[in-house]
Amino acid sequence: MPIMTRRTAMNELMPYNEQFKTIIDIIESARDRAYRKVNEELILMYRDIGKHISEQSENVEYGDAFVQKLADFFAANYPDLKGFNRRGLYRMKQFYELYKDNPKVSTLLTQLSWSNHLKIMSACKTMEERLFYMNMCIKGKYSARELARQIDSGYYERYMLSQKPLTPAIDESKKSTGNVFLDNYVLDFLDVPDPVSERDLQKSILRNLKSFILEIGKDFTFIGEQYRVQVGKHDYYIDLLFYHRGLSCLAAFELKIGEFKPEYVGKMNLYLEALDREMKKDNENPSVGVILCASKDDEVVEFALSRSLSPTMVSEYNLKLIDKKLLQRKLKEYIELAETISED
Repeated sequence: MPIMTRRTAMNELMPYNEQFKTIIDIIESARDRAYRKVNEELILMYRDIGKHISEQSENVEYGDAFVQKLADFFAANYPDLKGFNRRGLYRMKQFYELYKDNPKVSTLLTQLSWSNHLKIMSACKTMEERLFYMNMCIKGKYSARELARQIDSGYYERYMLSQKPLTPAIDESKKSTGNVFLDNYVLDFLDVPDPVSERDLQKSILRNLKSFILEIGKDFTFIGEQYRVQVGKHDYYIDLLFYHRGLSCLAAFELKIGEFKPEYVGKMNLYLEALDREMKKDNENPSVGVILCASKDDEVVEFALSRSLSPTMVSEYNLKLIDKKLLQRKLKEYIELAETISED
């Protein structure tokens, strides 16, 4: 009996393809409904917790200390329950207080992910702007990443000036994964084991930062990621390496998950020495290092500059490199969208 080849098997299955597609559509539809239901319960839970915190905070007996005591309680008794630290609890309180007296939003709230709500709460100044982005997210099924991009580009302001129809959503996250189960808050709510390691988180942030740096830093040219340099007999790998045409120098970016430590500067200086020794051309200036630290409490950006630079050159480097505050805001945004992975 001849062995059936893979092509023969595929040809025999072709008449069934339409039926298979129907079954896949049923599965995808069920998954989407399940996600929406879980997300709805999650948003309602955060609202109800926020309401309780808000009411207790007004109580003279408890006051503002209530949130801290509640955070301490979760840390001591439920250390694996993410998102219930002091910062997270205040956000639930803010969420309730922001929308409690506005009936317009009641039907919209549960249609957005918590990540999208966090971005809207932190970035929008008026209720009209919040409603604008809520409706945009619902119509376009925006990921948190796409929403952040639209807000950062000032889309609301531009739309109000132009009064043109909304552009179609470009939901990159969904296109790239085909999976709606991406919101970490939902995963935590369902007590699903965390599938993302710290290194995965780091890679995700670095991918975003690379695009961001190239987008706003017109003089940056990307060279490579995990770029190998040799210091003594040891190999080290720089997270992102660029060339800055305006400064005529190499620019190394390192991301650390956690609080800033002085020794990071020392290590970066070793990388810069290796770059200047191995890669820098005679007509180029000394390399510069940018250290990015993303922790649960703060985002720190530090520049590492060669001690051989004159005060004038130091000023020029600081002027032409990306503004520290801008980098901090962007780093905060990327870590905020996935903060439940890195929080205690």
